[in-house]
Amino acid sequence: MPPSLPSIRDTLGASLEQAGWLLSMVNLTAALGGMVIALTVDRVGHRRLVVFGTALCAVASLLGGLAGSTGQLLFWRFFEGLGFIVVTVSAPTLLLRVARPHDRQRAMTFWTAYMPAGAGAMMLAAAAILPGTTWRTVWFVAAALSLAMLAALAWVAVPRRELDPAPAARRPILHEIAEVATAPGPLAIGLCFGAYAACWFAIVGFLPTLQVERLGFSPALAAIVTAAVTMANVTGNLATGWLLHRGAPRGLVIAVAAISMAFCAAAVFLDGVPDLLRLGLAVVYSAVVGVIPGALFTGLSVHAPRPELVGASTGLLMQGSNIGGLVGPPITGALVAAGGWPAAAWLTSVALGVVALAGLFLHWRERRKVGA
Repeated sequence: MPPSLPSIRDTLGASLEQAGWLLSMVNLTAALGGMVIALTVDRVGHRRLVVFGTALCAVASLLGGLAGSTGQLLFWRFFEGLGFIVVTVSAPTLLLRVARPHDRQRAMTFWTAYMPAGAGAMMLAAAAILPGTTWRTVWFVAAALSLAMLAALAWVAVPRRELDPAPAARRPILHEIAEVATAPGPLAIGLCFGAYAACWFAIVGFLPTLQVERLGFSPALAAIVTAAVTMANVTGNLATGWLLHRGAPRGLVIAVAAISMAFCAAAVFLDGVPDLLRLGLAVVYSAVVGVIPGALFTGLSVHAPRPELVGASTGLLMQGSNIGGLVGPPITGALVAAGGWPAAAWLTSVALGVVALAGLFLHWRERRKVGA
């Protein structure tokens, strides 16, 4: 979506505020019911629903590419979001089943790179596709990629017996929702990821538009730069495992990254910053804050109320992430419309302050557990 926004605004006449909702609509389903979806996945089966979610992404992308208005595109973006959240809450459990016990933390660290690696790759694809065509071609390519992934799952994953669901005693779904939703650790993780996502999507989502409108870049060049910024996040994702393996406290890793990068995030939007420096700071921001998702994902097993509720805690994390992704771009769009690009620095500064406070709280909780 980010590199395609200028083309969408030209062909469908979307306003800046509508552009913000197009960026965040994919997050709506998870924002409304991430934990319920995760608990449903636990009961229906992770392998079955990762296949369903991938198929839904393919169909929604195909029909979204045929949309004749902004409203229709928003509608199909909602179903893309449903498929996306079903896949992202199903896949971690499947990864843990095929990973050896001593590789599981490493597997989860690699898993956290799915968003920047996939989004960055799709942005590079969009940069190659958009010149000479429109955003619709990008959507059709996305649908084809989902279909290819669906075929790979059917061929490789479906027959694997170790991916069969493990028997587990389940309590009523409302009871498990209440148990996770009232646990301080998962709540702090969900809040932290939500604030992180609000800041992340505000920067990455509007970076192509900022480059085109303010720096005079072509849409293709803006897409390439945004892809580089996005994929830099993978560096931080992978560094998390290295830091935690060497004893760095999880909560302090989160807090230090958030506080130090608040200045980089604000500088992306502020006046008076040289253009090349602005883009360089965006890359540094993306790389350093990438440690935050890895630290949060690997902390789920530590802070879940019971081992059986790691899946539900993952759902709460994804719900927080998608609430942040849902509200971050529209708030940024409204701030920019009211006060120009520098006004967006208010959102990034407040969001990263919340991330730092949540990280410090998680550090305090883990020190209490060790002391106990």
